[in-house]
Amino acid sequence: MARNAEKAMTTLARWRAAQVNDMGKEKERRPYLASECHDLPKAEKWRLQIIREIAKKVAQIQNAGLGEFRIRDLNDEINKLLREKGHWEAQIRELGGPDYAKVGPRMLDHEGKEVPGNRGYKYFGAAKDLPGVRELFEQEPPAPPRKTRAELMKDIDADYYGYRDDDDGLLLPLEQNEERRAIQRAVSEWKSKKEAALNSTEEGSAANEEEEENIYAVPDHDSDEDEPQLKDDTLQPRFIAHVPVPSQREVEEALLRRKKQELLDKYASDSLIKQSEEAMDLLGVNNR
Repeated sequence: MARNAEKAMTTLARWRAAQVNDMGKEKERRPYLASECHDLPKAEKWRLQIIREIAKKVAQIQNAGLGEFRIRDLNDEINKLLREKGHWEAQIRELGGPDYAKVGPRMLDHEGKEVPGNRGYKYFGAAKDLPGVRELFEQEPPAPPRKTRAELMKDIDADYYGYRDDDDGLLLPLEQNEERRAIQRAVSEWKSKKEAALNSTEEGSAANEEEEENIYAVPDHDSDEDEPQLKDDTLQPRFIAHVPVPSQREVEEALLRRKKQELLDKYASDSLIKQSEEAMDLLGVNNR
């Protein structure tokens, strides 16, 4: 008898006994729609069942050797279970239970990071390394935040405008040296130009004097040195001017009067010319 009692205490015996007891009972299945469940404890039970299924499939999808198609199917099943869990949480909230969307833990991957997704669809485990999915996780670095006007104005002070650049005592000596060199260059250029101008004016004045002397030179008939030249000139034909020849000063005055008359004709009106002539007549000034 003792041996039969020991057999009855084995695990197989206990499992068989439980199976026999449950023979007449139907296994309760989770409702297809969460809205069909109106019992809060049962809703909590189905939510926990979905969470266990999600954890089981997330552990399976970590294996990259399952193949691309199996990994995609597992990822789709996980996303389907996540949506179903959301429906059960909404039903629990309507039945007066806690709001798990606010107080529940976030969905994390095996690295402890929040699971990213695209428009509600999330990727887990080896699914993130599939072709076409890897590019979704390669995000560009965020742009640097733009500073506000107040933050930009904080850095603007006297140094920004260069008001205190000369306080270090390095810039002023450099500026003085450059100023001294610039003054020396300007003075040397001015002196060279001045000397060149003086040389050109001296040459021009000397040439004018020679021309005037040559034009208006009058031979001295009384000198003894020119007597041989006069004797030679008597043998050559002589030209006699039958009209008076004006001097250089008379020619310059005539040219000046002509230039004045041309300017008056060009810029002065007839009435102004008459008034000036009358005034000069009253003053007794010759207007020629």
